[in-house]
Amino acid sequence: QAQLVESGGGLVQPGGSLRLSCVASGLTFSNYAMSWYRQAPGKERDLVASITSVGATNYADSVKGRFTISRDNAKNTVDLQMNSLKPEDTAVYHCNAKWWKTYWGQGTRVTVSS
Repeated sequence: QAQLVESGGGLVQPGGSLRLSCVASGLTFSNYAMSWYRQAPGKERDLVASITSVGATNYADSVKGRFTISRDNAKNTVDLQMNSLKPEDTAVYHCNAKWWKTYWGQGTRVTVSS
């Protein structure tokens, strides 16, 4: 049974940084494209950043230059470094693995507030 477990969320002031991590198990991690999505209260779940199995990255316009996605195939992890955080980044962040099947993590909450 594949499982994705996120960690690293919390409360941070505007302008601060957080690093989210997602650990995958039960799947051949290196085959999967990995992504981070976020869902703010009352809004749809939106793509934040993705990284392919060979390391190509893609970012939502709203986070370009502030967020960096990376993966470690040896550790089955995908991280999201978030800098210069804004209140509008407040959301539950979900890890996603996609290949011939798609898996989701339960999410980790990020709150950006003074």
